[in-house]
Amino acid sequence: MGLILAVLALAAGWRLYGWPGIAMAVSLLVFWLLLQFSQSLRVMQNAGRSPVGLVPSAVMLNARLKPGMTLLDIVQVSKALGRQVSAEPEVWAWADEGGAVVTATMKRAKLESWHLTRPETPAGAEDSGTGPASP
Repeated sequence: MGLILAVLALAAGWRLYGWPGIAMAVSLLVFWLLLQFSQSLRVMQNAGRSPVGLVPSAVMLNARLKPGMTLLDIVQVSKALGRQVSAEPEVWAWADEGGAVVTATMKRAKLESWHLTRPETPAGAEDSGTGPASP
């Protein structure tokens, strides 16, 4: 898609203004590439501040995922680099402190599917609601 837009910008620049139009189109393309590079660096810098594969809440990450997201989009949402589970198919995982894990499967560099796995709670550890209410 980006390549098609670049060719259209160059063609429109040439058609409307000749060589100055080509120079303007090239300037716009370089500016767009610098913006993309800057965004990628910012996302990676933010993700580099947290441990690999650790997110504050796997449930919230699960709720924010959408089919078709790129890995860069997921890293931006999770604010952490994922832990690669397998290379083919490309599977990444993020976990939280409570043991919940989100596993994402990528196909052709896009999010195809994901699954949230929560830790099992011991039988006696659940709140039965029969005890006194806390103030």
